[in-house]
Amino acid sequence: QVQPVESGGGSVQAGGSLRLSCTAERYTYMGWFRQAPGDEREGVAAIYTRADGTSSGTYYADSVKGRFTISQDKAKRTVYLEMNSLKPEDTAIYSCAAGLSAPLFYGSNLMNPSAYDLWGQGTQVTVSS
Repeated sequence: QVQPVESGGGSVQAGGSLRLSCTAERYTYMGWFRQAPGDEREGVAAIYTRADGTSSGTYYADSVKGRFTISQDKAKRTVYLEMNSLKPEDTAIYSCAAGLSAPLFYGSNLMNPSAYDLWGQGTQVTVSS
C-alpha cells in the first residue's frame, strides 16, 4: 500500500489561511489529524462518500467548526483542508489518513486514529500571534 502524501503546510500569522492537500492511491474515507508537541493526536476533520456513491459527508472537531472546511476531488484522489481564521493553538503537525473499508457508520468514530489504515508523513503548520 502506498502512503498518502500531504502538501501545503507552512507558517502564517493569526487570522490567516492555509490549504492542505492530501493525495491517496485509494480511499473510502479520509481524515485529517494534528499533533502538537506534548499532546496526543487529535482528529480535525473527515470526509466520506455515502454508500450510494453520489454524495459525501463530513465530520469536524468542535475546535475547528466554522473555520476549517474539508473537501475532495475524487477524480484527483485528493482531499483538501481549507483552514481559515487560524489561531496559534492550531500550530501542529497535520497528517492525513486514509480509511480503506467502509465502517458500519460514519460519525465521531472518524476522529479516532484507529479507524484509519494508511497515514501520510505529516506537514507542519505554524501560526504566530
